[in-house]
Amino acid sequence: MAGELKLGLNTGYWAGGPPPGALEMVREAERLGFDSIWTAEAYGSDALMPLAWWGSQTTTIKLGTAIVQISARTPAATAMAAMTLDHLSQGRVILGLGASGPQVVEGWYGQPFAKPLARTREYIKILREIWAREGPVTNDGPHYPLPLPDGTGLGKPLKSSIHPLRNDIPIYLAAEGPKNIALAGELCDGWLALFYSPHEDSYYREALTEGLNNSDARQTAETFEVAATVPLIITDDTEQAMNWVRPMYALYFGGMGAKGTNFHANVPIRMGYEREVERIQELYLSGRKDEAAAAVPSELIDQLTLIGSKEKIAHDLDAWRESIVTTLLIAGDPQTLRTAAELMLS
Repeated sequence: MAGELKLGLNTGYWAGGPPPGALEMVREAERLGFDSIWTAEAYGSDALMPLAWWGSQTTTIKLGTAIVQISARTPAATAMAAMTLDHLSQGRVILGLGASGPQVVEGWYGQPFAKPLARTREYIKILREIWAREGPVTNDGPHYPLPLPDGTGLGKPLKSSIHPLRNDIPIYLAAEGPKNIALAGELCDGWLALFYSPHEDSYYREALTEGLNNSDARQTAETFEVAATVPLIITDDTEQAMNWVRPMYALYFGGMGAKGTNFHANVPIRMGYEREVERIQELYLSGRKDEAAAAVPSELIDQLTLIGSKEKIAHDLDAWRESIVTTLLIAGDPQTLRTAAELMLS
């Protein structure tokens, strides 16, 4: 999985409306030779429509969702959307999936969050059977039974009315915990990593290897993709740039979920920052968000980002090239994209 790095443009979440200049960024990314563009959803804008809209203005760049939340749509609805967009884009779709968290799943979608691993496994199974189109699709699993067992009794197994352009659309799984990362290695074609450090990646290597060593694994260590979202800021004032991203890390590590159930916070805890994370959570959950941001250690940020001068980033990229990451998902203005392409694609 180690080797040359590909680049992806992460358009991120919307903040009240479409990100300014997004289409310009998408077109520039394709012109520069970026491998992919990615959209996101939480509890506002969805991931699929912006990808279709911006993707219609491109011809070659891959179109990825980071992520489609599985509780937002039935497996059949997601399979249909992926097939449709794959046809329209001439085979450029990467379906990034994720379970999200209990606050969004139960609070926004009104769906149960329990057993996310089992739900994900069942969900992916149905997707692949729909795309395979080998016959009417049935499922006797407890999470997405097909046909519905307690309905009118009129439901019947169905086969997709269209032939997919590709009957094996790539699936990447967003995962942070070891069991979920192993599931990505077993069932999927790639892993979407949100908080990844190339300096502390033995944990990830072990989890992925467990999944890839499964007899039913779809990929090998050589063909499996790892796409990591990485803040990239090119500047001579490193500390100021770190201050720009501190509120984001304070939110994820301190304010996401309940204090005892924050999957994002487990990432820095596993890296040895347990006391610091406890302090960040204490401050954030008491409403002292600025103090929580200030409490995010510079050393931690440096491990999770690419921030600094062009020369520093060129040096820091060596660790990423030696890691299991195959694609860096970045954001920025056109000049940032051009510099990233110069550093990684030239």
